[in-house]
Amino acid sequence: MRREYQRGMHVVRAAWMVLALVLATGRADVAAPDYFIIVTGGELLEGAYPDSHVHFLTRTLRPLGLRCVGALVVDDRREEFLAALHFATNHAGVVLVTGGLGPTPNDITRETLSEFAGIPLRESEAAVAELERRFHTPRDQLRPNLRRQCRVPERGSFFPNPHGTAVGLVFDLAPGALVALPGPPRELQPMVREQVLPWLRERYGVRVPGATLTLRFVGVGQSQIDQTIRERVKLPPEVIVTSLFEGRRVDFTFHLPGHIEHEVEQLRLLGAEVRRHLGEFCYAEGETTLEEVVLRALRHGTARLTLAEVASGGALAAALSSAPEAADVVRGSFVAPTEEQLAGLLDSRPTPGEVASEKRVQALAASAARHGGTRWAVVVGETHVDAGERRVWLALKTDQAVKTRRLAAGEPSPAGRAGLVTAVLDQLRRWLQAP
Repeated sequence: MRREYQRGMHVVRAAWMVLALVLATGRADVAAPDYFIIVTGGELLEGAYPDSHVHFLTRTLRPLGLRCVGALVVDDRREEFLAALHFATNHAGVVLVTGGLGPTPNDITRETLSEFAGIPLRESEAAVAELERRFHTPRDQLRPNLRRQCRVPERGSFFPNPHGTAVGLVFDLAPGALVALPGPPRELQPMVREQVLPWLRERYGVRVPGATLTLRFVGVGQSQIDQTIRERVKLPPEVIVTSLFEGRRVDFTFHLPGHIEHEVEQLRLLGAEVRRHLGEFCYAEGETTLEEVVLRALRHGTARLTLAEVASGGALAAALSSAPEAADVVRGSFVAPTEEQLAGLLDSRPTPGEVASEKRVQALAASAARHGGTRWAVVVGETHVDAGERRVWLALKTDQAVKTRRLAAGEPSPAGRAGLVTAVLDQLRRWLQAP
């Protein structure tokens, strides 16, 4: 009885959605409805790490003419999840749910969506066959928690996951839909780009992304960039602007609906105008990272580099190592909790009692280069407090000299350390680009 009631309610909801869309447009073959995002995960609510899905999804879908009307973060609890689904489906035709599709007991997204939609699950033959191929294991020997991830809606479809084991799910509530995506960004983002976008185009006729220009900034705030563009740049009214801030880095993306030569040229001229006013802060265009910019400048100068870190705790080496050019430039890294211990690793001979000084990081840079067998070295020194502010000395040893700069260290937290790495890379970029 309860399931029949739920199905009846979804029929009523779907009918109201059709009616509302027809009244809004005057026709039944309407464009894509608005969408709502539900991000699942108790660890997000506990502050273990920040949500990145809402930024990515809204930034990716907006150029296609899709409008996000809201987003919620909920715990992995059935009652709270169901309440969020009721709220979301009352505000949007398409609901995107992230996370909770994995093999652990608290991964309840699949079953909760099935209950809410009144659509049973079945095991997908194709999904099971893919697990057999990936793990080189017959299906009868696959772990039950792995096979559980192969259950898909009887009414709807699913998205294969070449980067993980949990497939994406589509519960069909025509004309709307519940779309479930895996939680890890390395799985979710390719699935959205390669599978969800084509599905949206086929089902709702959303427009193909047009001309796009992304400018990447560092060392300047998001609000200052926005104000400069509004006050000094002539922005055509048809250009859609989106922005993303993360770890002291800011991306501004400019979209035009078409991709004809005129619009591509229009964005090129717009980018040149933005750079004219904010050029010193603009480190790249497109998908090029700050790490890649620094490594390419070093490689262009045929530099080989040794890293030595205290305040950044190895985060600088980890960031640079994520870029493809790292193997051609970075020869090694030394990490210690204090400058004194770092000096011991590098056989450096600092002045007794001298702590966190410019001369000390210069000496450490020379020792790091000698110990690493390179002519170039970067040292991130120890955090010290100056006039109530946490600061750190940075040193870059080159063939000709040792350059130094004192930077704001930020708070002793993962976010503060990420911000420090960005500040270090920005300063290295500026030194390397200087004539």
